[in-house]
Amino acid sequence: MGLFSFLKTQLLKNIDWTDPSSNTMVYKYPMEGREIMIGSKLTVRESQVAIFMVKGKIADVFTPGIHKLIVNNLPILSALLAWPRGFKSPFTADVFFVNTKQFTNQKWGTTNPIVMRDKDFGSIRIKSYGSFSFKVTNPEVFLKEVFGTNSLYTTENIVSYLKSMLVAGISDTIAESKISALDLACNLLEFNKVAKEQINHQFQALGLDLTNLVIENISFPEQVEKAIDTQTSMGVMKDNMDTYIKYKSAEAIGDAAKNTGMAGLGSQLGTGMAISEIIKDSLTSSTKKSQNKEEVKRDDSTHKYCAECGAKNSKRAKFCVECGTAFKKEVLTCPVCGAEVTQKTKFCPDCGTKIKK
Repeated sequence: MGLFSFLKTQLLKNIDWTDPSSNTMVYKYPMEGREIMIGSKLTVRESQVAIFMVKGKIADVFTPGIHKLIVNNLPILSALLAWPRGFKSPFTADVFFVNTKQFTNQKWGTTNPIVMRDKDFGSIRIKSYGSFSFKVTNPEVFLKEVFGTNSLYTTENIVSYLKSMLVAGISDTIAESKISALDLACNLLEFNKVAKEQINHQFQALGLDLTNLVIENISFPEQVEKAIDTQTSMGVMKDNMDTYIKYKSAEAIGDAAKNTGMAGLGSQLGTGMAISEIIKDSLTSSTKKSQNKEEVKRDDSTHKYCAECGAKNSKRAKFCVECGTAFKKEVLTCPVCGAEVTQKTKFCPDCGTKIKK
């Protein structure tokens, strides 16, 4: 009875594994002192792959489903153990369950700033952070390249290495793209796709796939951020820079006038004069602009300009005084039929309409 009980505990008839955690990538089924019976049942659930290893070599791989372990279902293992057809004795093998689901929301960030060359600001240091997702797509390659001989492998064992790969890959992508800091900050979604494509081949070499990469933020040094803000403000005000300068001057004078003490008293005494000067300049500028417009208007009535060189000529000139280009004669037409008429024509020769001078 004791011998039968011992044999019962040593022979495996059912092999399966459920993942109680959310971060286990590979689980080695406990086989110490156990043997697998021919005809045993292997259950592989969705998002799992079962791998048999014999004599240190990867043998048969089983995808999701219920599998009956017979010689026909174990061709590689049978060859490694030199089994004859119909062999029914129990056998020993290592069984690994590989989790093929996505491991999501893995955080990453730059420990040290990334140095990039920018066409506007020169060499600058940027920091970035985000998240990524990955999964095992080639279990055999993953076991050979990463897993080794461990009994358990979780995301914590590899995430730090994957983070370093991501940061290095993003740095290379930034350098190769030669994109400016402003364009980079404004086009994160597009850059995410480019960076993911550039980095994914490194994941694939480990039997993994980078399913998603998110760059949530790229931060610049404080000096660069101030320069960007200034450049943006200048771009907004470039069409009315005179108004912008006057506004900033009045604002600075107002701040100075708020100071107390003797310095503040002097500032207050000068504030009225300074503001009056600004208003005077503004009115003078507006008056000059109006006068210039009137002069141009009067000038246009007594002069004409060459279409080739832009030189000013008298209204009666037939040729430009600078380049000699002939001015085209003004052609008069009948308002009814469109026939050409001269300055002296009183009635249209085609339709008889009276030509008004």
